[in-house]
Amino acid sequence: MTDVSLGMPQPPAPAYPAEVRARLEADAKEIISRYPHSRSALLPLLHLVQSEEGHVTRTGMQFCAEMLDLTTAEVTAVASFYTMYRRRPSGDYQVGVCTNTLCAVMGGDAIFGELQEHLGVGNGETTDDGKVTLEHIECNAACDFAPVVMVNWEFFDNQTPESARRLVDDLRAGRPVEPTRGAPLCTFKETARILAGFPDERPGAVEATGGAGPASLIGLRLARGEKPAARVVSPRAETVQEPPSADGAATEEGE
Repeated sequence: MTDVSLGMPQPPAPAYPAEVRARLEADAKEIISRYPHSRSALLPLLHLVQSEEGHVTRTGMQFCAEMLDLTTAEVTAVASFYTMYRRRPSGDYQVGVCTNTLCAVMGGDAIFGELQEHLGVGNGETTDDGKVTLEHIECNAACDFAPVVMVNWEFFDNQTPESARRLVDDLRAGRPVEPTRGAPLCTFKETARILAGFPDERPGAVEATGGAGPASLIGLRLARGEKPAARVVSPRAETVQEPPSADGAATEEGE
């Protein structure tokens, strides 16, 4: 629920310190130069100010308005529309559990409930140590890996309540965590700067890849006339499921 004040208007947003303002102005001008119309740069500029403080503050929105010759109302309308922009302080790691239809059926609701109880937080809330913000999210187009958890928009596929609990424990303890596919994990502020359009300068990050899985590609392979793989195995499966035989029965390896 958004806090609503019916009292006196808020005072003007405080200014950034001079050195922060100068640095952000240089970055903002580089971003704006990429667009034929300056106001088109609003989305990456919001990511830029989010990378500074971990959420979009009133100061950040005022800065965007000044750089793009917009009103603060115009900037606020955009910042409050997109869920990727945080309006209050949040954790180093945004842990999003997909609870859309397929992920929910496959266990996403159970994962979300487990993490709420384990972390002691509700949707959109942050742990006391400032490490993890938990939220339920909509479809991330990774249905063949359901249920999916995302951390700072990196994929953690085929999760269970147990694996998700280990994941957040590792994040809070500072232990190394590797996404299932894609670039290595970084903090939310670092992610926001990358989304603003600045290069990821970590060694090997750009080269890291994460393509679609076998279930995503089977239609393409059939269209090409290729023979599909004999079996598609979930990383969570303890036994290998054979494809149905001619009479419709399925077998397991070792039978």
